[in-house]
Amino acid sequence: MMPAMVWMGYLIDALDDFTVIQSPFTMEGIRVFGADSDATTLAVAAVLHRLQRETINSISVPEGVDGLSIALATGVAMHTEEMEDEAEWDVLMSEEATLVLARHGADVHLTAMDVEIEVDAGFYHAMERAWDQELSVTHVSQGAYVSRAQYEEAGTSRLSLTGQLAEDGPVWPPRFNHLVDSTSVPERTLQRTGTIQTWTTLSAAGAPSEFSLRAPLLGGISTVLLRLDDGPNGVFLTVDDEDPVFAMDSRMELVFRRLYAQEGFIRYGLKARSVSG
Repeated sequence: MMPAMVWMGYLIDALDDFTVIQSPFTMEGIRVFGADSDATTLAVAAVLHRLQRETINSISVPEGVDGLSIALATGVAMHTEEMEDEAEWDVLMSEEATLVLARHGADVHLTAMDVEIEVDAGFYHAMERAWDQELSVTHVSQGAYVSRAQYEEAGTSRLSLTGQLAEDGPVWPPRFNHLVDSTSVPERTLQRTGTIQTWTTLSAAGAPSEFSLRAPLLGGISTVLLRLDDGPNGVFLTVDDEDPVFAMDSRMELVFRRLYAQEGFIRYGLKARSVSG
């Protein structure tokens, strides 16, 4: 086994022609997803890591992976059957909570990572049942309603942390579309790091109803107000599968995770996780 590099809460190994990314969690010797992770969240992390070293123009994704959310979060186009050329990169799934982002036609081998965080089987299965129930088309949340159209319209700024440039610095979330003279407002992707300004932990009984099935299993839900390194403030949920460190000016990074489900599809978003330094 090789020493694992941690990237956005996942284990990652990047070679010239492919990137292997997997969950750090295991159950009875098998890799499993964390409480708010899935193949789509792994794919986003892999693409963002690869984009640090080279440009990706298009990728193909298998069934069960949300290609639209990946595109919104990374800016990389999803390959479709109507396109004449092959996709530059392919997302390949493994049976366990492991995913490979590979250059098209590359020879791939899975890396054995040396980190294994054992999860409680009862908690894992309870969370899986809660997500399955939440994803049912018959499940109706009494909380905030976000339609598919609304999710897609605001997806780029929300999932990729794209802000607008104003005289006083970056603005996020975007608050306007055009200047008075009708020219487009310049945009910039913000850094995904910041410091805690304050935080709140809601009990399971006090959590919004979108999280009513999972909040009791998590012991409530926590949010943080972050001062992003680029200036703007934002309120974010914390990741579900880690214990965050809450202290003034503690460092956190924003990672792509599942938020909740409505109408049979998952709403993804950015969540905060503790980091050192």
